[in-house]
Amino acid sequence: MAIQGMELFAVAVVILLFIMVLKQFGNTEALSLDDRTDSDLELSMVRHQPEGLEHLQAQTKFTRKELQSLYRGFKNECPNGLVDEETFKSIYSQFFPQGDATTYAHFLFNAFDMDRNGSIRFEDFVIGLSVLLRGSVTEKLRWAFNLYDINKDGCITREEMLAIMKSIFDMMGRYTYPCVKDDAAFEHVEKFFQKMDRNRDGVVTIDEFIETCQKDENIMSSMQLFENVI
Repeated sequence: MAIQGMELFAVAVVILLFIMVLKQFGNTEALSLDDRTDSDLELSMVRHQPEGLEHLQAQTKFTRKELQSLYRGFKNECPNGLVDEETFKSIYSQFFPQGDATTYAHFLFNAFDMDRNGSIRFEDFVIGLSVLLRGSVTEKLRWAFNLYDINKDGCITREEMLAIMKSIFDMMGRYTYPCVKDDAAFEHVEKFFQKMDRNRDGVVTIDEFIETCQKDENIMSSMQLFENVI
């Protein structure tokens, strides 16, 4: 995969990699959220039960059939209704066996684990997926900003952007074509951070992030690549 600007790749990879997770969870066989087997009922005391189908349909841009399909796949992979971080890392490692996806998966997991309880619920999964696949450009960029804002303080520092970038290089940067230099992550961060930090205060706010991305034709194109894939 050629990298024609790591800033573009870093934003687009958020969507692309989560579609890979969708394929891992995805299942075309529909199953109502209300369908329960006897074993499901036996585990009801320890199993997380998702919100009602109608409620999730109202919160997302998925159809009833799509939600049923996603739930079936999610339930098959995670019978207790929750995804912990180790499971998430295991999923990503399958797609990058020659790299180390651990750190990137950690950052991405934290972006979905909004209530910081150490697990991702089905609701978290489909709401985030709805934004990435069907959301507006601004919604997608807000989600990407949340990924870069590692400590969730409302701004992105050079160190945070570099940490995300390094995690992408660890995962697959060594296997791109042409090969990238060891210091390429730092160089790309410096270039893009200077472009984003418009008032030169050393941090990037969400407004600066969105404004800069919206003015970049390549990033705008990347935001449209993965719409309506399910």
